[in-house]
Amino acid sequence: MQMMTRDVLLEMELEEDDDDDGDIGDDPASKRPLMAPATLPSSLVLENLEQTIVSRFGSLESQQDFRTPEFEEFNGKSDSLFFNDGQRRIDFVLVYEDESRKETNKKGSNEKQRRKRRAYESNLICDGLQLEATRSILDDKLVFVKVHAPWEVLCTYAEIMHIKLPLKPNDLKTRSSAFDNFNWFTKVLQVDESIIKPEQEFFTAPFEKNRMNDFYIQDRDTFFNPATRSRIVYFILSRIKYQVRDNVKKFGINKLVSSGIYKAAFPLHDCNFSSPSEDLSCPNERYLLYREWAHPRSIYKKQPLDLIRKYYGEKIGIYFAWLGYYTQMLLLAAVVGVACFLYGYFNQNNCTWSKEVCDPDIGGKIIMCPQCDKLCPFWKLNITCESSKKLCLFDSFGTLVFAVFMGVWVTLFLEFWKRRQAELEYEWDTVELQQEEQPRPEYEARCTHVVINEITQEEERIPFTTWGKCIRITLCASAVFFWILLIIASVIGIIVYRLSVFIVFSAKLPKNLNGTDPIQKYLTPQMATSITASLISFIIIMILNTIYEKVAIMITNFELPRTQTDYENSLTMKMFLFQFVNYYSSCFYIAFFKGKFVGYPGDPVYWLGKYRNEECDPGGCLLELTTQLIIIMGGKAIWNNIQEVLLPWVMNLIGRCRTVSGAEKKTPRWEQDYHLQPMGRLGLFYEYLEMIIQFGFVTLFVASFPLAPLLALVNNILEIRVDAWKLTTQYRRMVPEKAQDIGAWQPIMQGIAIMAVVTNAMIIAFTSDMIPRLVYYWSFSIPPYGDHPHYTMEGYINNTLSYFNVADFKSKSKENPYTELGDYTTCRYRDFRYPPGHPQEYKHNIYYWHVIAAKLAFIIVMEHIIYSVKFFISYTIPDVSKSTKSKIRREKYLTQKLLHENHLKDMTKNMGVIAERMIAVVDNNLRPKSD
Repeated sequence: MQMMTRDVLLEMELEEDDDDDGDIGDDPASKRPLMAPATLPSSLVLENLEQTIVSRFGSLESQQDFRTPEFEEFNGKSDSLFFNDGQRRIDFVLVYEDESRKETNKKGSNEKQRRKRRAYESNLICDGLQLEATRSILDDKLVFVKVHAPWEVLCTYAEIMHIKLPLKPNDLKTRSSAFDNFNWFTKVLQVDESIIKPEQEFFTAPFEKNRMNDFYIQDRDTFFNPATRSRIVYFILSRIKYQVRDNVKKFGINKLVSSGIYKAAFPLHDCNFSSPSEDLSCPNERYLLYREWAHPRSIYKKQPLDLIRKYYGEKIGIYFAWLGYYTQMLLLAAVVGVACFLYGYFNQNNCTWSKEVCDPDIGGKIIMCPQCDKLCPFWKLNITCESSKKLCLFDSFGTLVFAVFMGVWVTLFLEFWKRRQAELEYEWDTVELQQEEQPRPEYEARCTHVVINEITQEEERIPFTTWGKCIRITLCASAVFFWILLIIASVIGIIVYRLSVFIVFSAKLPKNLNGTDPIQKYLTPQMATSITASLISFIIIMILNTIYEKVAIMITNFELPRTQTDYENSLTMKMFLFQFVNYYSSCFYIAFFKGKFVGYPGDPVYWLGKYRNEECDPGGCLLELTTQLIIIMGGKAIWNNIQEVLLPWVMNLIGRCRTVSGAEKKTPRWEQDYHLQPMGRLGLFYEYLEMIIQFGFVTLFVASFPLAPLLALVNNILEIRVDAWKLTTQYRRMVPEKAQDIGAWQPIMQGIAIMAVVTNAMIIAFTSDMIPRLVYYWSFSIPPYGDHPHYTMEGYINNTLSYFNVADFKSKSKENPYTELGDYTTCRYRDFRYPPGHPQEYKHNIYYWHVIAAKLAFIIVMEHIIYSVKFFISYTIPDVSKSTKSKIRREKYLTQKLLHENHLKDMTKNMGVIAERMIAVVDNNLRPKSD
């Protein structure tokens, strides 16, 4: 094939500017390719690509050089993946609306769009791609442009992109599992290999055209699989130019789609998900994935990861591999969590302090001080009876054991996942992926500054200077910091709401426990405030989340990362930092701030100088933290499922209803795929984010809710199949992408794991009532501080509630505001202070200092023990297993040996030919000439 070297660009000096997303800039093809020296393709390919001749037309009427795609009628083969000739495979589809048949838009605008598109398609043809256009069967305004990459184009760009391709079959790779010894059990969970056959493994190497004979090319039509073909074509589509203005060129299919010149651009699914293709040569991979992976009846089976990777690419494959592994590990955490919860449930009747709260002769006679000024009444302790019973379920010794276990579990999960990830890198051939990745076209377009590379001492182009980079980083960091402050402001607003509404609930809700009213037993002022504040907090979280997603994308686009991996990692860190504050701030407030700085009734602490700080229930804030956790985790799961399942299903249903009039017509594969939903440019980014936020809830606050891993397990089992169903049935096929690992999510999880040890230790020490109970049991229930002859929890409630003289309320106002609320001389409050009349009245007593010392000692001991175990596990479990390292080295050695041997064979063959020719020449020269 003769490569075309003539580009068509439209000069449109007077048009309105429609730039966005950084897709505009100096033409990268007019400079040296903007890649690091280590990733440059061969000089032969560079010479070919750099000789691009650019034609600029001063008038829009100068269109004689446009090359247009061939128009063909649909041949009636709805399952066909080929052009009408049945030979050329469709690698990509572009969809646009014919401007000549539009009715509402302005004629001038339609003509500009048409000419941009014609210039773009002409340049695609000049670059070697082959196009065929077909009108829609259901809507004659739509035109589908099918794109085919010939063999020469695929080979050229495979070399540029450093794509690794097969050299020879590999007999070294063997799939092993830790559960091979239980083959009789796991066989039921495996996918039937007679249905989804294992892929043949190969030795691979980056493709080079001048060494084509070294590669395992048995059939040119199948040497590049459909996923690789789509990758190459998308690489070309993203870099082809179509317009110039002020010596600046516009390029890329993403820009054309976002500006409406094209309606969509996507690779094709290979068949219908519900039935196999009529074409016998079709592998029906989409149908197999739906049947063996996405269908509800396959919910108990393992995922066919190799087929997922082959069909959707390594990036989606690694996501489902990680999600599946995370779900498997959650099974162990869920079992232990349920066991700890059952321990609390069955020991609920032995909860002495809860019995004292509910006892009419103890809790019913303890009068508690008002928790706000003027409007709040005195109240009896036994109205918190039901909440104290629930608290016994979670605030038990089992919770302590579970918190320690989860600190070890999260380390085991991360370390074993690293090993599994290394195995996948070897099996999926992504060990040296960084050498393949190319710069983003948006980055290439902005490279205008010339610098000298410190390593090669050669010139290379970068988008901005060091000073410009510092300015961009500063601006981006400032924007992220501003939004975090906005979240903190919203949290403060929620706190003000809690402080305000608590006064209302305290005045309106009943003061005494009435056994005939079932609602009254549960709806205390504290509980009502907690539930309503949690719901409002959840709504604010979702609103801010929606807004910040767009802001984070804008900030990352401005930052201009070099590669797609850099782009996603940068966006990941910004989004997670925001989401961390957004989702967890309310939980941190309840766990570590609420009820900690309240003073005492005669001298309360006021927040913002106006609102009296909130107090916890007599049993602590642990139950409220559990409530907050359940509402946010449950609400988030429900909301995400609505977004992921219901929304695309409804959108596709609406699309089918619009085309119901043509339902009896036979529609081609490309038109069926067009009516599916687009996946979006960020792909599975939001799926990762959802799971990492869940991972944070499961680890950071698990001491308050041992059932969190169980809820996460159930959610993830459904999440895997919902995501699979969504990808195979509701969405267009994504452009397959390479990925070596899960990217920035790995260090984020490691950071969460380290923080989880601290948060859980502090929850047990400061949020729960476990440490004060242990101090009372071992020190203050017996002499010299206690009156009991043996260790007991009896009298704990009375010992932990301090006395206050009602007459001392006058210290904050001229008159006692509580004189009309009851004839009480003293009331009780939750704190460890000396009673009125004591020489140090209202000062912290000896019990308080014992408890503080015990809490600090507990945190130090627990952290050191868990961190020691974590570091020991991390040290003893290598990130890459010894067998995987050996396989990688062995394969690399054999690959190099194979290439070297082939090179020697070629040299020997060439030397033999040269030697024969030299012998022939010498022989001719020495042979006597006949007269």
